[in-house]
Amino acid sequence: MNKKFQSIEHITKQSLSILYRLEPCPSLNFQYTKKEYIGDITLILFPLSEKLKKPVEKIGKDIGNYVNSQLGDMITFSIIGGFLNFIFKDSYYLHILKQMLNKNFYNLKLPSENIIVEYSSPNANKPLHLGHIRNSLIGHSISKILKIVGHKITKIQMINDRGIHICKSMIAWKKLGKGETPNSSKMKGDHFVGKYYNLFDKIYHKEIHDYSKKNKDYNDKNIPILKQARILLKKWESGHHETINIWKKMNKWVYEGFKETYKKLGINFDKIEYESHVYKFGKNIVKNGLKKGLFFKKKDGSIWVNLEKEGFDQKLLLRSDETSVYITQDIGTAVERFKKYCIDRLIYIVGKEQDYHFQVLFSILKRLGYIWVKKLSHLSYGMVDLSSGKMKSRMGNIIDADSLILEMYSIVKKIFFKNFSNMEKEKYSEVIGLGAIKYYFLQVDPRKRILFHPEKSIDFKGKTGTYIQYTYSRIRSLERNFLNLCSLTNKDWSNIKFDLYEKKMIKILQKYPLILKKSAMYLNPSLVANYVYEVSKNFNNLYQNKRLIDPLKIIHSNIRMNIIHVTGNILKSGMSLLGIKMLDRM
Repeated sequence: MNKKFQSIEHITKQSLSILYRLEPCPSLNFQYTKKEYIGDITLILFPLSEKLKKPVEKIGKDIGNYVNSQLGDMITFSIIGGFLNFIFKDSYYLHILKQMLNKNFYNLKLPSENIIVEYSSPNANKPLHLGHIRNSLIGHSISKILKIVGHKITKIQMINDRGIHICKSMIAWKKLGKGETPNSSKMKGDHFVGKYYNLFDKIYHKEIHDYSKKNKDYNDKNIPILKQARILLKKWESGHHETINIWKKMNKWVYEGFKETYKKLGINFDKIEYESHVYKFGKNIVKNGLKKGLFFKKKDGSIWVNLEKEGFDQKLLLRSDETSVYITQDIGTAVERFKKYCIDRLIYIVGKEQDYHFQVLFSILKRLGYIWVKKLSHLSYGMVDLSSGKMKSRMGNIIDADSLILEMYSIVKKIFFKNFSNMEKEKYSEVIGLGAIKYYFLQVDPRKRILFHPEKSIDFKGKTGTYIQYTYSRIRSLERNFLNLCSLTNKDWSNIKFDLYEKKMIKILQKYPLILKKSAMYLNPSLVANYVYEVSKNFNNLYQNKRLIDPLKIIHSNIRMNIIHVTGNILKSGMSLLGIKMLDRM
């Protein structure tokens, strides 16, 4: 990004280095100037006064004079109490506008890192659900934001394709499927396999009930269908031919279903990894850790780690039958990735309920002596709840992604497009319906739990993706009208006078690179989502209060069209980072 564009904030930091030898520069507290004072942006001087041991008046004058000299008298300043108020002249607003029209406006030129982002990571025994939607949208958006600020991103999905949960679906299908397939049942593959996972659960609970009637002491190991699933897992780990063939067949059905859902959501990955390919690595690492005395073995042969000194408890790493648990696989996966890739950071995007799991994982890797553990981070996101129980999926109480997407399409068709052709309805309902889901999920800080209201997510007047999409289509319509009524010119802009609405719009637009930087720094797409809403809201305020196209005032109409053009570009860019498409007409 052009250094002059960074302007006051950047030059203020520069002034502290040159005038006061203040290195590194402390965090500076800028804010919009309060309405009762004259100014555009204000620097709070008290923290600097305390650090430099100098009066606020002197510091304010030194900084103000330095900034003024660097910007060629495009600003003035005043000092009121401990506040340095910068006042932008019209020439400064014009300078900002021209900078925003430059193609390098978004070029932040941050130091580049190689970053792996792991997200979605579903189990291969049921369809993607509401939580997977939020996970995938966060991961995909963060990857886009990190990429736009200059990082090299590898998006990875780790599919949990082995283990007892997979064997549960397999044993239910083997016992009761009678050769049924997704095609013969006319079901999507992931839903089909999920049906048998649910069937296992029903049989399992019935057998528990029957067992409890005959036996006072409940023991999970004695439940017949669970015993059969565990035997199947042992067969799978030993490479039993028939078991492997059933596993491959059922997983293939699930993957075909996942692929279809991801395509609807616009989600993709650079690499797909499978637990079945790496779980043995984890087992070998655990066994070596046992030999080194880092772990311990219990009487039943299971291997554990004692993390009480680290503030945790004892953690199972390998069962007595030598089958792996989740953390064993995650140990192996992390080690293999750092062998395979040149990584500066590895970000796991996983729900908040797994906070403890990742704390333990990182502690184990540290105990094993892997110095790269400091490059690992867990972005913990909150769960998603629905506002009502009206939307029931074919899987029972858990809302699957496909059902939610279809329901959103249906809501859009009912509200809009009554006079459109069927082809147009399909196109627009998909863009608006998915935009509504994505924006509603991403406008909230990932770390917070959210309550999803399907109907509220589609509103032309509220804080929704639909409102922003409509604002964008209004902007493109204005541009088309302008070209029909006026001619383009960039002459005689030097004496232009900006009104309050235009100034406010330019000030908001110039924040975009800073928003991108902060969003990347904090791994928080909601900063972008809330910013594009702020841009839309202020544009509509400008639209309602000013005549934007006036053939009798060509110069000012051109200026306003340039503001509008930048607004449209920023809305399109920001929404693209959220994975949301825009429509030129609505």
